[in-house]
Amino acid sequence: MNGGIGVRLALAIALLLTTASQAGAQTASAAACPPQAQEPTPQQLQAAAAQARDRGLLWRITRDGRTSYLYGSIHVGKLDWAFPGPQVRAALQASDTVALEIDVGDPQMAERMKPPASFAAPVLTPALRERLARLADAACVPRELLATLHPVMQAITLMVLAARWQGLDPSFAQEFALSGFARAGQRRVVSLESPELQMAVLIPRDAADAERMVVQMVEQLEQGSVPRVIARLASAWERGDLADVGDYERWCDCVASDDDRLQMQRLNDDRNPALADGIEALHRDGRKVFAAVGALHMTGAKALPDLLARRGFSVQRVALQ
Repeated sequence: MNGGIGVRLALAIALLLTTASQAGAQTASAAACPPQAQEPTPQQLQAAAAQARDRGLLWRITRDGRTSYLYGSIHVGKLDWAFPGPQVRAALQASDTVALEIDVGDPQMAERMKPPASFAAPVLTPALRERLARLADAACVPRELLATLHPVMQAITLMVLAARWQGLDPSFAQEFALSGFARAGQRRVVSLESPELQMAVLIPRDAADAERMVVQMVEQLEQGSVPRVIARLASAWERGDLADVGDYERWCDCVASDDDRLQMQRLNDDRNPALADGIEALHRDGRKVFAAVGALHMTGAKALPDLLARRGFSVQRVALQ
């Protein structure tokens, strides 16, 4: 397991992360806590909107005389990234449907973010539980709140929250901004996946495998490498640097074994055909789609732009810089 995987699946637990972060800030010294996302003032919102510029990765996909868009997003962010720039905004305005990995605005999402009942949770050793608890203290997340989650989700929660030390917060994830933009413009918002599917992909069925994942993530958090990895991925996304995003496995220092590679494949390549199917189905039904999917899904042997091209779409990268 690694920091990049945590980032890509952050939206599956974003509601829990926000709750944990806010609760933790009330019970710990502000000086000892990572920066907390604050409710922006009207003046801050106006300034961010006025200075909005294009970021990320955008493709124009055309078939059957109709144009849709594919957008490589990121699941952490900052206030300056919350407003789309001119070209991304134009693509959104030209669309009638915004398709996200999961619709973060769905009020039932939190209830559905639970591991399948058939997946046995590992029984962690007292030493490993204490290591997780110490990491929760450092993240200013109440231990008792974190303990309500599956152990794998506990570790992922802490990995995503580690991005706050770099000024990046899941509260400003692109999906929240895009969902809000779509609903304000009375556009349809749909999920390309379900939280149940994402949880099933993330959490191993075997309890021993799940425990190994927890140990790996705890070690990375204790070593302090997670914020650096997330920050580099976020920087590459902000610049629209597809090559650097695609080279993630080389520079993240997080894919060291065959098991790591298989996990990366399960979380990225193996999900892409179904994501492409969902986008294609919406477009075929007459929708003008703005599909936003994590940037790492735009890379690799089954990159989404390539899969859509194989389905007969004319796929053209839109230069945002």
